[in-house]
Amino acid sequence: MPSDGLTSQAVADLVGGRLLGDGTVRLAGVAALDRAGPAQLSLATTGGYRAMFLASRAGAVLVNDRFAAEPGGPAVRIVVRDPARALVQVIEALYPVVPAVPGVDPSARLGPGAELGAGVTVGPGVLVGARAHIGAGARLGPGVVVGEGVVVGEACDLGPGVVCYPGTELGQRVRVKAGAVLGGEGFGYQSGPAGHRRIPHVGRCLIGNDVDIGSNCTVDRGSIDDTVIGDGTKLDNLVHVGHNVRIGRHCLLMGGVMIGGSSQVGDGAIIAGAVGVTDHVNIGAGARIGAGSRVFGDVPPGATWSGYPARGHRETLRASAALLRLAPIIADLERLVEAPAPDA
Repeated sequence: MPSDGLTSQAVADLVGGRLLGDGTVRLAGVAALDRAGPAQLSLATTGGYRAMFLASRAGAVLVNDRFAAEPGGPAVRIVVRDPARALVQVIEALYPVVPAVPGVDPSARLGPGAELGAGVTVGPGVLVGARAHIGAGARLGPGVVVGEGVVVGEACDLGPGVVCYPGTELGQRVRVKAGAVLGGEGFGYQSGPAGHRRIPHVGRCLIGNDVDIGSNCTVDRGSIDDTVIGDGTKLDNLVHVGHNVRIGRHCLLMGGVMIGGSSQVGDGAIIAGAVGVTDHVNIGAGARIGAGSRVFGDVPPGATWSGYPARGHRETLRASAALLRLAPIIADLERLVEAPAPDA
């Protein structure tokens, strides 16, 4: 729930900005430029916002130097170097997180030898397996299942219906949204004349510190190796990480990304939405993969790739441009073929 609000002067002080206009305007929330009202804060960053800025009814706007002297638009402006970053600070102040009430709901079930640290919150219908360890200050939402021997680090937050299979270990401050499944067996089979024989998975699923995992993600445990997600990496909703995959630190994986088994993603890589990565692929540190791409081979560090199959982004653009030019050429050829032969 929003707090009681902040004055525009208080917002400027909070973000270290320069206030232009009335410092007593009270701001109770945030909103987009075209929807904000007199009691709401908004932001404007690039020239593309100018029309909305001029028409905005926002009580105050976080702006950079570009908008500081704009003759129209809201009169109360807070000038900062990075309005988007400043807005995050204000949101955290205006919308404080409601602290959990520590305790174990009567409907929860704890297995033999399960350990709960200080200040743990265990919600309705939670199942904690034998010898599992829940770190201090962790929150387990309704219906969470923590398997036998699982380790959940301090200050982790597991949303409703999250499942952590045995062999899963979460670091500190991991946030897992509703419906995610961590540490399930991967898609591994030996095929033969008699059919497909399941390969037992005995590796672990290791999640680092400060990792965010979106709703309905699946991160499989390793087969004979471990599946690893490094510190600070963020997974959007509906991301699938196959068995034995190793993802580095501070990576971003957008919605619908699928990483095949035994692939590796280097530190700081960004993989945009709906990208598919086949198995045993190495994506270098700092690489960027464009949305909808299909990656069948290794991507060099720092490279930007896109397309199907993925290749260097400039090469993909040239190939697309060539295809667009090809259509009228084919039409010209067809007209030549259909034209009547000249008289002999």
